[in-house]
Amino acid sequence: MTGSAFSLSALYSEEGFRSLAGETVLGGLKGPTRHYFCKSCLSWLFTRPEGLNAMVNIRTPMLERPEHFPPFAEFYLDQGIPGAATGATRRFTDAPDTDAFFALTREYASWGGRPA
Repeated sequence: MTGSAFSLSALYSEEGFRSLAGETVLGGLKGPTRHYFCKSCLSWLFTRPEGLNAMVNIRTPMLERPEHFPPFAEFYLDQGIPGAATGATRRFTDAPDTDAFFALTREYASWGGRPA
């Protein structure tokens, strides 16, 4: 679903998310994880991940200032392109289990790599 070695995104609470303009359409794989695209240009905008119903995974390139959101964690390195790296501070061959994932989100909330 991406033409790159990476799929950069930022996970936000459902409460803090709203689409400001345009219509979205469901695209990608039609499973329990739902990927939403711009109806006009078909750019991938955000995902509502299975099992994280209170969360929205927003595609970082869609943000107004994506440079303010450097990668913090990399997942599924076992499926990655050899030699491709994001510079993320946390790296995982797969995805962490639920408890480790939520500990990771707490760590991210206090991470110093974010802009002031």
